[in-house]
Amino acid sequence: MADAGRRRFHWRAWLRAFHRDVGYAAVGLTVVYALSGLAVNHVADWDPNFTASSSTHELGAPLPDDDDAAKALVLARLGIAEAPREAYREGDEFEVLFEHRTLHVAVATGHVVDEGQKPRFFLRAANWLHLNRGKKAWKYFADAYAVGLLFLAVSGLFMIAGKKGLVGRGAFFVAAGAAVPIVYLVLAR
Repeated sequence: MADAGRRRFHWRAWLRAFHRDVGYAAVGLTVVYALSGLAVNHVADWDPNFTASSSTHELGAPLPDDDDAAKALVLARLGIAEAPREAYREGDEFEVLFEHRTLHVAVATGHVVDEGQKPRFFLRAANWLHLNRGKKAWKYFADAYAVGLLFLAVSGLFMIAGKKGLVGRGAFFVAAGAAVPIVYLVLAR
């Protein structure tokens, strides 16, 4: 005769609770990886790391023959206090290079095309993490996240019993999810 005060172990309740908590912990990284994945998938259409800018200016005079004098004139007329990394002549143009910006100056006319790039803060950082640019230390966080996702996928299979679970309609959805990459690989060859 079983003890009336003894409770039966409900492993699915524990599994649901653990699944929930691991899921909550994974939300932040999932958002980072999902947004980065969308951005990187469309890298041929746009630059997810930088926004490009372009503007034109007129210096109102041709450039002097001396490169140092030309550089000083360009910076003064455009009100740029930042020191360039490099300045040189290339054919009919005088190029002034900065970290995220290049000035293309027509020597004869003083016409300036100012091309620049501004980092997209969130996406650039997310892509850096997603593509494992941080290498050593980040590899362990990424591995732990992957293990957590595997746990969420497998534990999700067993959270609901019966015909609404894995032996019922769940089997159809698992098969459909597994079929998508298999069918794509077969058709892509």
